[in-house]
Amino acid sequence: MALGNKLDITDPVALAHEEERISKAAALAMYADGTLEALEPGTLAALVAIHERLFGGLYDFAGKIRTVNLAKGGFRFASALYLEQALHAVEAMPQGTLGQIVEKYVEMNVVHPFREGSGRSGRIWLDHMLRAELGRTVDWSAIPREDYLLAMERSPVRDTEIKALVASALSDRLDDVTLLARGIDASYAYEGYAAFRAAEL
Repeated sequence: MALGNKLDITDPVALAHEEERISKAAALAMYADGTLEALEPGTLAALVAIHERLFGGLYDFAGKIRTVNLAKGGFRFASALYLEQALHAVEAMPQGTLGQIVEKYVEMNVVHPFREGSGRSGRIWLDHMLRAELGRTVDWSAIPREDYLLAMERSPVRDTEIKALVASALSDRLDDVTLLARGIDASYAYEGYAAFRAAEL
């Protein structure tokens, strides 16, 4: 059964394809139309706005903090009961260096603020901080899927791997549409979304 959605799609495969198509196009547009630049980097408001932009055309819960508990692969994300406190604690973390920015990203991933789409929104949120604070962007296509997933799985205990992976994939080509589209495709492929290419949407 597919998630409840604004398009009344009942087939989960069809919904996944439409979700990928719509949200990938929205992700690339955020870089092109100035939406990201208007957001305050590293804030909860920025993350909420990113999520709303990506998924607002599909789901009523877009841009809304989850009210249910979530787990993935045996790992329990922050309890919904303490979610607000956790989100404000992460928001208050420093973000002046690469290490601090990745640490903040790791903590937000552990909090996992949304019912669906936290990972894809979170990677854009991370990239927005890197752009604003360091003048760099992440080329996610330079980080293999398995390396990323393993590093993120270990990150709540040991974040050195994800820090090294992000550091190795940084670029100063902030306005390179090809790089951005390729990075969005790779970011989505981490979670199994690979039916469309962002550059063609």
